[in-house]
Amino acid sequence: MQPSRQGLGVLTLSALGVVYGDIGTSPLYTMKEVFNPAHSLALDAANIIGAVSTILWALMIVVTLKYVVLILRANNRGEGGIMALTALAAKAAGSTPRRHTVLLLIGVLGAALFYGDAVITPAISVLSAVEGLETITPALKPYVLPISTAVIIGLFLGQRYGTAVVGKLFGPIVVVWFAVLALTGVVQIFQNPAILAALNPLRAVEFVQARGWHLFVVMGAIVLALTGAEALYADMGHFGKKPIRLAWNTFVLPALALNYMGQGALLMSDATALGNPFFRLFPSSWLIPAVVLATLASVIASQATISGAYSLTKQAIQLGLLPRMQILHTSENEVGQIYVPLVNWVVMVAVLLAMVGFGSSSALASAYGIAVTVTMLITTLLTFFVVRHAWSYPLPLALAATGAFLLVDAVLVISCALKFWQGGWFPIVLGGVIFAVMATWRRGRELLIEHIRRDDPELLPFIQQLVADEHVRRTSRTAVYAVANPDTVPQALLHNLKHYQVLHEQNVILTVRFQEVPWVPEEDRLQVEALVEGFWRVQVNFGFKDEPDVPRALRLCKQQGLLIDQSALSYFLSREIVIPTRGAGMVHWREALFATMARNASSVGDFLRLPHNGVVELGTRVQI
Repeated sequence: MQPSRQGLGVLTLSALGVVYGDIGTSPLYTMKEVFNPAHSLALDAANIIGAVSTILWALMIVVTLKYVVLILRANNRGEGGIMALTALAAKAAGSTPRRHTVLLLIGVLGAALFYGDAVITPAISVLSAVEGLETITPALKPYVLPISTAVIIGLFLGQRYGTAVVGKLFGPIVVVWFAVLALTGVVQIFQNPAILAALNPLRAVEFVQARGWHLFVVMGAIVLALTGAEALYADMGHFGKKPIRLAWNTFVLPALALNYMGQGALLMSDATALGNPFFRLFPSSWLIPAVVLATLASVIASQATISGAYSLTKQAIQLGLLPRMQILHTSENEVGQIYVPLVNWVVMVAVLLAMVGFGSSSALASAYGIAVTVTMLITTLLTFFVVRHAWSYPLPLALAATGAFLLVDAVLVISCALKFWQGGWFPIVLGGVIFAVMATWRRGRELLIEHIRRDDPELLPFIQQLVADEHVRRTSRTAVYAVANPDTVPQALLHNLKHYQVLHEQNVILTVRFQEVPWVPEEDRLQVEALVEGFWRVQVNFGFKDEPDVPRALRLCKQQGLLIDQSALSYFLSREIVIPTRGAGMVHWREALFATMARNASSVGDFLRLPHNGVVELGTRVQI
């Protein structure tokens, strides 16, 4: 069903405010970094035109052709983003458990690196915007870092109140921002129309060829113009393909192109503008409003990555890659508006450390890009498996569709890798730590389930013997035992029999499964299996973007012949107390990390929305 004209306009405006904030603020720092004196690139007309042409055609190839044309098609039931793509590729191409695991780990690496972007984007965007104060007067330079720090702290402190109110302002503010980008660019183009030669792709080819091996150094700066491209795909589920494509083709791309050409035209006329070519586009009387507007735009760009970190965390939890955390919903109407306190404070501290440690947007530019480009490379690699296996395209066509993009991505990764010791290590180390956490949690859960399967009694023979025992006392209530392995006896059931010597009249062995799809339709929510008298095995299915609500799901059991009285229902949960041991399993430090995460994970009852007055939690010690 196509959206109405009015609906399409509203979605396009909203997409402008959320999707394009990051890439929309790249003109604040890209041209300044391309001609950074450290890159030894002469500031002459040929190089300026060539550099601008390379930026414009990089936007066309990477953003327009790769993301807007190709990757927006690779949706997982309408959802985008690295986790959705990973699940789709692993499911389509995972013909063997090993291939499935490898693809999943590749996607997890891309997801881990996204957190590096969530740290660098607020830091560089806000710093580069507030640095416009130096253009007004150099006397304001000492105040740039304190003001930027205050903006960041205010941004993160406000997250717990949600983005519903501020989000309504995002679209109009970003519209004004892109209109100003276009207008200031057009003014300079009229004054020096020679810059229009940058529209010729041959000028980009000549510029690239003339660089030789120095190309990788220059591309490490040009890649700054592409950061934020991943958001087009990540936010597809919120807005749909058509509004995102419409906003890019009709408004965002033209505005960016005009502004980059305008900065190039200014530098051709006035080499002294290199100190901050973006703010030098404005007359002196416009500088204060320009700084305010740039700061607002940078806050919006930051908000998009922060919200993305929350969403990615929730998906990772439900795919079994992170321990349960407290997730708060900040809107009664919008399911996707969430707040994760732990992630919020960790990211805020990391952003502040990055700002104070690097000190300026130019220094942060060395750190910016490497995490994003590796994620872009992973996205292209996963897309190949989708094209080849999910869409069943012939191998030559799949290689043709993704091979050129893989080559471009590889060049960008190498270019950014050259800046590793100048700051590129920061997001890589951060992403590596998060990857280690995710991999450890997933492997730890596998070991835990293997232990339960090995040491706990098999379910069916146990309950058959139990039901045949006439001496077991029954109570006229329903017990729901939430378990990770539905084929073994729940520890909570063993505790009930041992300590209370009682068996409930109805016993439900409940397993919650998060499938590798974003949403599970209600007709596929439950599988109910009758075992023996008084025992049922129920599997509840959720997607990684669904809101898990077990009591609501259990109401659907009636349709499959299992009547459950919610007023006479008790949930029994087994909480495993993990004891790390040396020997088999994982190395000791990973087992200790897993034990710490398991101990501090939030309550499974809260996660599954179980009623507080109907939950009984029993602990058991497990050695892995």
